[in-house]
Amino acid sequence: MSMPLVSVTFFPCPSTCVYCLYSENCLFSVVLYVKVDWINKFLEYMWPYLDKAICATAKNIAKPIIEEQIPKYKIDAVEFETLTLGSLPPTFQGMKVYVTDEKELIMEPLIKWAGNPNVTVAVKAFGLKATVQVVDLQVFALPRITLKPLVPSFPCFANIYVSLMEKPHIDFGLKLIGADLMSIPGLYRFVQELIKDQVANMYLWPKTLQVPILDPAKAFKRPVGILHVKVVRAMKLRKKDLLGASDPYVKLKLTEDKLSSKKTTVKHKNLNPGWNEEFDMLVKDPETQALEFNVFDWEQVGKHDKMGMNVVPLKELTPEEPKVMTLELLKNMDLNDPQNEKSRGQLVMELTYKPLKDDEIPKTFEESKTVQKAPEDTPDGGGVLVVIVHEAQDVEGKHHTNPYVRVLFRGEEKKTKHVKKNRDPRWEEEFAFMLDEPPTNDKLHMEVLSSSSRIGLLHPKESLGYIDINLSDVVSNRRINERYHLIDSKNGRIQIELQWRTK
Repeated sequence: MSMPLVSVTFFPCPSTCVYCLYSENCLFSVVLYVKVDWINKFLEYMWPYLDKAICATAKNIAKPIIEEQIPKYKIDAVEFETLTLGSLPPTFQGMKVYVTDEKELIMEPLIKWAGNPNVTVAVKAFGLKATVQVVDLQVFALPRITLKPLVPSFPCFANIYVSLMEKPHIDFGLKLIGADLMSIPGLYRFVQELIKDQVANMYLWPKTLQVPILDPAKAFKRPVGILHVKVVRAMKLRKKDLLGASDPYVKLKLTEDKLSSKKTTVKHKNLNPGWNEEFDMLVKDPETQALEFNVFDWEQVGKHDKMGMNVVPLKELTPEEPKVMTLELLKNMDLNDPQNEKSRGQLVMELTYKPLKDDEIPKTFEESKTVQKAPEDTPDGGGVLVVIVHEAQDVEGKHHTNPYVRVLFRGEEKKTKHVKKNRDPRWEEEFAFMLDEPPTNDKLHMEVLSSSSRIGLLHPKESLGYIDINLSDVVSNRRINERYHLIDSKNGRIQIELQWRTK
C-alpha cells in the first residue's frame, strides 16, 4: 500500500485576512504540506541520543547566562537537578518548501510536540531552597527556517534564520515544592499568554533568530584584490597553418574562478603580434590562485589550434608593484613532458596585483548582494550594465542539446561557454557593458542556442528560445534577479541577474 505524498492540513485563517471579510470559507485557510514520515521515523530512533545531547548543550549554554544574571536578584545559585526531554519526540505534521531565485532554501515545518519532559530547577537564596518542576509540555509551532547563503563548503549553508509564522501554542505544568502552581485561578492563563507574547515579540515574522554556522568570509570567498593584466606582445610564435602565418589571440583566466575567460583581439597573419591590451580580474585568494593564459590560432571554420600556454602564481607578485614578465610558451604544465622542450615562442605581459582596502570588501553575504559601484573612469551620468547568466531549465533541441547563451546589446555580442548534452545547464557567467547613459529605453536580447561539431549534420546550430528584456526596471531598481520563460520554447526558462552600477 503506497503512502500519499501530500497531506492537506487545515489552519484557522488569521483575523486580519481580507478575504474573510467577504467569505465564510476562506480558501487561504487550506495549506498543502508534504508528508515527511521519514523525519519522524529518524527522530523516533535517535531521540534517546538526541535527548542527552540537547540537554547537555542546553546546560552548557544556560550556565554562563545564569551566573551572569543571579547576582542582580541576590540569588545564591540556580541548578538543574533533573533535565530530560522525556521519551516522546516531537513530530513533523508536514513540510512546505519554497523555491526562490536566490541562493537560499526556505522550509516551513508544522511541528507538534506533546512530550513528557522532566525539568527540575533548584533555586537557592537567603539560606533557603525552592524547587520548580516543569512537566507535561505541549508545543504547536509553525516556524519558517531559512538556510542562506548556500555555499560550496560543508554543511553548504552559512546561516540558519528562524521565524515564527504565527503565535505558538504552549501548554505545560509547573510545580513548586510538589504543589501545582497552574491550579491557582488565573495564573495558568496569565503565564501561558505571557510566554506566547514574549516568544512572538522576539521571533514572530518578519523578526528572525540568526544562527551563524560558517564564517561567510571562509564559506563564500569575497574578492580581496584586483589583478591588472597588460598583454604586451608575443614573439617567435610557431606557425600552425600550413599555408601562411597564424592568427593569434590570448585567453586569460584565473584558476578557481567560474567567470568566463578574458580575450584579446585577433592579430591576423602575424607571428610577432603586439596587443598592448589591458584587463582587470577580481582576485579571491592570492595565495592559491594563478593566472592561466593560452595562446590560440584563430580559425574561421573548425577548432582553434592551441599555440602554447603558461601559468603565473599570484603569490609571486609584490602588491602594488608592476612586474613585466617574458614567459616561455609550453604545451602543458607537465614538467616531465618532452614536448615542452620545443620552442613555441614567448609572451610579454605586465602584471600588477592591487589589494582592496578593508572598506572596499563586502563584509557579509547581505552586503555582497548589494550593487557595487562602477569604476572611477565611468563617464559622468553613465554606468556599467552587468549581466549574469545563471542557468536554464527544460531547454531541448530537435537535433542536439549543447546549450550556450548569446547576449546582444547595442550591437555588441557576448557568449557563454557551451554545456554539452544538458537540458538544465548552469553557466554562472558575468558580462559587463560600459555605457555613457542609463539604458532606460533599451532592450537586452538573449538567445539560448545549441551547436554541434559533428560532421554531416544538416542542422549544426539551432535556437532553443530567446527573450527580450526591457532595461528600464533595472535602472530604477539597480538589481533584478528573475527567471524568464523563453519565447519559441515549449517549457524553457532562463535565470538572469541584471545590475546597473553607477559611481
